[in-house]
Amino acid sequence: MNKTNYTKIKLNKGEMAVYNFGEIKLHAYKTNDPIDDEVFIVEKNHRAVVIESPCFFDNISELENYITEENLDVEGVLVSYHAAGATFLDGKKKFATAHADEHGKSGGGKALIDNFTKAFGEIFDNSIHKTTDFLSQGETEIAGIKFEILDKSEGFDIIIPEINAIYTHMLGHDCHSIVAGKDHAEMLISELEQYLQNGYELILTSHYTPEDLKDVETKIDYLKYLIEISKDSKSAEEFKNNVNSKYPNYSGSNYLDMTTGFFFKN
Repeated sequence: MNKTNYTKIKLNKGEMAVYNFGEIKLHAYKTNDPIDDEVFIVEKNHRAVVIESPCFFDNISELENYITEENLDVEGVLVSYHAAGATFLDGKKKFATAHADEHGKSGGGKALIDNFTKAFGEIFDNSIHKTTDFLSQGETEIAGIKFEILDKSEGFDIIIPEINAIYTHMLGHDCHSIVAGKDHAEMLISELEQYLQNGYELILTSHYTPEDLKDVETKIDYLKYLIEISKDSKSAEEFKNNVNSKYPNYSGSNYLDMTTGFFFKN
């Protein structure tokens, strides 16, 4: 499946890219919200599972209307890295691991929700999803669709074997990411190299449209550069300038600020 092989549906605010795998369809919702959220619907015989949820009220209404118009029977929402937006599909099952649940309610995810509430005010749905069904590492099946849960300390990744895809928090081949220092960069490189070995057709993330293995290779090179240039840079400012010089057209400058802070804590 080529990452550009989809049907595009323009909505009032966001837009939908629908990938047809035959028995399964993937609906990739680009919210166009202030934090560039992506939400995914995996559909099989009109039964569906949603991965993450929108967190701005206008996007919540828009996506719920789309689900109704497409006659999708949503049997649950996988709440991994984004716990806000609990009014979305209120009453449906909400699935999470214990780590993801804690991250959203009292950990780093909750801190982000508090910051977004201050930044965006009433347009942001800061209510937190209540987990109804806890997931653990390994295989599970929802709505007749098989998933493999990869438990992480702050959320969970999701393999969708039937369409040879994986969902994770961030990739973004032409934007900066939050990289929490050298050890974290090396861990990410190891994970992405595993993606190459597994040969995933699509990589789905919370803040970017679906990507492919060429994008994974690009991101690996980026992470390796961060490690190397951090050794040669004498200060945070020099590190940041070097990265901007190497990648002048990358978006996500706020993420680069955070990465710089991790590499140069002192």
